[in-house]
This record gives sequence, C-alpha cells and structure tokens, in this order.
Amino acid sequence: MERLPTTDYDGCGKCLIGVRRLSRKSESTNSPEKQGNLILKATAEVGGHIIGWADDWEVSGATNPLTRPELGPWLRDEKGMYDGIVGSAVDRIGRNVRDVLNTAYAIHETGRLLVTADHLGLWNLDDPDEESELLVKALGAQLEHRAIKRRIQDEHVRARRAGQPKKKPSYGYQYIRRVPTGNVVEIAFHPDASREIWNVVERILTDTTGKITISTEVARLSREGVLTPHDVIAVMYGREPSGKAWTYQSLKQILWSEAALGYLMHKGKPVLGEDGRPIQIAPALWDRATREALIAKTKPKEREKAGPRAARGVKLLADAELAKCGSCGERLIVNGLKGYGCTARVRGVITSQKCKPAPTMKRHLLDAKVTEWFLSEYGSGQVMKRKFIPGTSYATEIADLEADRKRLREDRQAGLYDAPDDVAWFREQYKHMGEELARLKELPERAARVVMVPTGETVADVWESAKDDARRREMLVDFGVKVKLFPLRASQRVKITGASAYELIV
Repeated sequence: MERLPTTDYDGCGKCLIGVRRLSRKSESTNSPEKQGNLILKATAEVGGHIIGWADDWEVSGATNPLTRPELGPWLRDEKGMYDGIVGSAVDRIGRNVRDVLNTAYAIHETGRLLVTADHLGLWNLDDPDEESELLVKALGAQLEHRAIKRRIQDEHVRARRAGQPKKKPSYGYQYIRRVPTGNVVEIAFHPDASREIWNVVERILTDTTGKITISTEVARLSREGVLTPHDVIAVMYGREPSGKAWTYQSLKQILWSEAALGYLMHKGKPVLGEDGRPIQIAPALWDRATREALIAKTKPKEREKAGPRAARGVKLLADAELAKCGSCGERLIVNGLKGYGCTARVRGVITSQKCKPAPTMKRHLLDAKVTEWFLSEYGSGQVMKRKFIPGTSYATEIADLEADRKRLREDRQAGLYDAPDDVAWFREQYKHMGEELARLKELPERAARVVMVPTGETVADVWESAKDDARRREMLVDFGVKVKLFPLRASQRVKITGASAYELIV
C-alpha cells in the first residue's frame, strides 16, 4: 500500500508521526485512506507536519502499542527524533484503557505531543477535563472491543454447531465465495498449496533412504521459495507475502493434523456433529491411512537408531554416507575455498591420525567428475517414480468409533440424556455406531505399499531439470553412489561406485 507523503524532521516542535492501525484491512469504516485523511487534517489544524507513518496492519487493538511492529520502535526511541504522534481516533492508539493511558502519559512525560482527530487541538493531560475525556474515550474503545470480541465468539460457536467454517482455511485449501466478502459456499483444494503438500507427502512416504524428513523438506521448501501457510493466506487476501522461511512445527502440524481429512476443526481437534462423528466440510487431502503412515514415518527417532543426520544444504556431495576419504574412511567436509576435503585428523579422530596428507579437491572439479560419471552410467535409464498406495485404516476407524461410543455411554451414565427426547436420540445413535462397528470389523485390512510407475523421463532429463544440487544429491543416494577421494599423489585420485557395483578410477 502506498504511503502518504512525508517531510523531513526540521526541529519545529511539531514534527509528528502518523499512527494508523487496522485489525483487518477490510474494515471499511476505518480504511487506511480515511485514517490518513483524518490524520492529515488534524495535523494541519495544530500547525504540524508528518515526518513518518507508523502503519500497523493486521494488528489487534488489544496489542500493547509499545510492542506493535511499526509504532513500537518510535515509542521506544529507536527510530530517531520526533515531536509527537497523531492518530485518527483514540481507538487507533489502542483499545485498552491501560495501554492508551500508558502511551499517552509516556508521550506527555517526554514533552511530546498527542493529537487525535476525534479531539479538538492538542491533548493537554495537565487539564483534568481533557484527562477525563481521554479516559472516557479509552474506556469506550475498550468496551466496544469487548463487545466485538463477544460477538465474534458467539458467531464462532454458532458456526461450529452449524458445521460452517469461520477461521482461515487450513493449508492446502481455499474458500470459494460468490462475492468477495460473502459467505463460504464451498471449500476446495488450493491449486498451488495442495500440489506442494501432496509432493511433500509423496516424497516422505516413498523414501527408502531415511534421508527425506520433515527437517529436510522444511529446508527444501524454504530454498525453493514455496509460500508458507501464512503467506498463502496473505496472497489469497491480496496482501504481500512476508517471505519468511518454513518451520519444522508448521510443516509437522500440516502433516499430522486431522484438518487434512477435511474435518471442521476447533482447538486442534475435529468438531463432532449430532451423530458423535467428526463434521466433514471439505474433500480430504489424503485419507486416514495415509495420515497414520505419515505420523509413523515422521515420529522423532532416537539418534542411535536414526542413523546419520540427513543433509539439508545444497552442496552435491554434502552427505555423510555419500563422499568419504579414501585414506581413512571418514566423511568429506566442504572446507571453505579448498572445496571437499578430509578434516578428520585435525578434528582429533583417533583412527585418522595417519591420514596425512589429507585429500582435498575443489568443489566444482569433484562435482563435475561425479556428474560426468553418473550421467554416463545411468543417464539414459528410464525414471521410475515411487508411488505410495495407502492401505486401509479400518483399525483406526474402529478405535475412533469405539472411543466415540464410549464417550456417548459415559455421558448417558452421567445423566446427560435422561430427557425423553434425548433418550430416543441416544438409543438411535448408539445403535447406529454399533452397526457401523460390526460392518468395519468384517472388512479385510490391506497394508500400505510403495509401487514403481514409469514417468517417461530419463535420468539425465531429471538431473538437468533439478532445481538445485540438493535434488541431484537425492538422486545419487537413490542410485547408491559412493565417492572416495584420495590424496593428490595417490595412484587413484577419485573412485566412484554405484548400485551396479561398476567402478571408475579417474
């Protein structure tokens, strides 16, 4: 959004900071333009001029002004000289009596000015009448904020009971509305986010090397510039993405959450309908069996059982099992300008004390040798893609249904369904759950599996189209490539082997 014009600080005593705030930019009654015009008018009336703007968009009025991203640094004297602040109304400063008064007195005690367009002239807190007026306006803002919050909470409760979404869509989904601000008429897959998360799921579940984890996928998504859940929402609602990196917890939450099953969620759990079952409001990104497989595959492992840590950088041979020293067998390190090299002896590895001279080679030279060998050995081969085929999840469904039936039975024992109408409903639901349990127990279970399907591409095609060397490194690991580097004077400088056991000495 374009900022309104400013002038330089000139020490006139009325160099002011324009303060604008919106909880949501769609608030038509307090639009940025309207606030800006009111601020400029109030500034002119007191003979001042604007030297900067503190625009806090998507910031709740309940947020302490000292901690707001734009206003906070000014109040903490971190952004330079200024003579005061000006807002379109007291509630734009804050919607909490304590925060408004603290901010006002902090401004007043430093000799600075406070101006709002809903008050004539400068605020004079030494005048009891003006102090009382500020208190009344702050109290009104706080009461209004509480009323708004209560209405929103009531609406969320009503929507949950009606099976309607009120919060932002879960990652992978988008809301379909007939008009921009109208009711949600459909929840559909987001074309980009759903494709990205499906790719993550496929990569994790079909991995047989143990090298593709939540952590490596977080690094890959950030490296490739894939929008985070927060930024997907921002773009959907017409805002600029922040460009922040993915985090482990955000990706894990997406993969583990039952929101991916298309359920209406509240506080991390599915909302249950009148039948005691989760309310389905959208198509599932994947089924329950896939979710269970994801949880099992991505559970934290003990270090001694998990094996070497998966590499997350972009260097081609930066993998503990991929490139090793030909003299002592320790892994090669990317050693600054020298490229790949063995540092085991200087790191004090006992078995490497005779590794002298330690082998080194420029990174681009060794990468080129490995690339040439790999493409000559495997480049013309056809690429087969691993595809995860989920099994059945009847055991999980049976456990969920038994838990729902147990909860219903305990509620009845606690006297929740003693009324005549409730008794009939309870019997019907309990009977229905029993019949569903009997049906599920008769169905055969099928284990999940990974199958190979042709892609129509060659290995060379995939190698050339890879976005970075991290993807190429995955290919080397898939083909069982091993690289050994020997000292310069050794008869064998580089030794490369693959799954075919073919060896090349260069």
